[in-house]
Amino acid sequence: MAAVVSVSVSGCGLLGGDDSSSSSGGSGNLEKSKIKVAVMSTIDLAPLRLAQDGGYFKNEGLDVEAVEAGTGQISLTKLIGGEVDIAYASYTPFFIAMSKGTADIKLVADASSAGPKSTMLVTLPTSSVKSVADLAGKKIGITAPNTVSDTLSKSVMKDHGVDTSKVQWVPIQLPNVGAALKNGDIDAGFLTEPFITQTAKLAGTVPVVDTATGATQDFPTAGYGSLGKFVNENPKTVAAFQRAMQKATRDAADRSKIEPLLVKYAKIDQDTAALTTLLTFQSTLDPRRIQRVPDLLLQMGAIQTKIDVGPMIAPQTTS
Repeated sequence: MAAVVSVSVSGCGLLGGDDSSSSSGGSGNLEKSKIKVAVMSTIDLAPLRLAQDGGYFKNEGLDVEAVEAGTGQISLTKLIGGEVDIAYASYTPFFIAMSKGTADIKLVADASSAGPKSTMLVTLPTSSVKSVADLAGKKIGITAPNTVSDTLSKSVMKDHGVDTSKVQWVPIQLPNVGAALKNGDIDAGFLTEPFITQTAKLAGTVPVVDTATGATQDFPTAGYGSLGKFVNENPKTVAAFQRAMQKATRDAADRSKIEPLLVKYAKIDQDTAALTTLLTFQSTLDPRRIQRVPDLLLQMGAIQTKIDVGPMIAPQTTS
C-alpha cells in the first residue's frame, strides 16, 4: 500500500515505473488524448498500472504517461508547474496547498484507504520501544513532513496520549527504514506494504502499532488531483480517466490481477507479493469520507482554516 503514502523508491520502484505509458488509441473525442500523471512508488498505484497494462486507458482513448515523483510534495510541485496534468499523492499535500492558496486543487479520483495492518510503525525486537507509549521522545522515521505517514503516525500516537511535539521526526525513504533501525538512526519507522512484509523478512522488524486504528481507521490515504483550469477545460478527458480507473479499481479486487503487478513494478519476489496486505482500493470520491482528512489536519494544526471538500471534487462520472 502505501500508503498512501508519499515516498520515493529510486531504483526500487513499487509500481513506480519502467513501463511508463500505455499504447495510444483513441476515439478522437477527448480534448486531450495524451496526458501525463505524476506517480509514486506505492501499492495504491496498482489500479493505475492495471489500467495501463490491461488497456483500460486505451479503450477510453487515452494515452497515459506515468511521470515518477519522489514524494507527494514533488508530485504536487510537478502538477502546479505544468509538468503533469494529474498528480497522485497522499491527500495531505493537496489540502495543505489549498489551505495556503498555493493552487486551485480539484480531486479527480480516489485511490485508497488504510486497511488493517497495511500501514504501521515498526521497530526491531531488541529496541526499547515495546508499545506506543514508548515512542515518546524517540526518533521516528517518516517519508516527509506533511504527508500521510506523518498524519497517521501523529494521530495514532495522540490517540494513545503520546506527546508528538517531543518526537524527532526523521525523513527517510521506506526501503531504507530497516537499515536505519539497525544503524540506530531511528527508534521506529513508518511503513506501508509491501515494505512491512519485505522489511520484516530482511531486517526482522516487528510492529509497534497499526496506524490505521482509532481516529484513522479506514482513513482515506491518497488520491488523484488536478488543477481547476485543467478540469474545466478538459471534462471529457477527466471523465475518461475516471471511467478507466473505476473499472481497474473494481478489477483490482481480484488479487490474482494485482500480485503480478507487484512483482513486475515493485521488483519484489512472488512470496512477498503473496504475503503483502493490500490497502483498500477506491476510485469514486465520496465527499463525506474525504472530509475526514482536512478535519483531522485542522485538529492536528497542520492547516489553520476549515476546508470544505465538496467544492474541491471534480464532477464524477460512472463507467
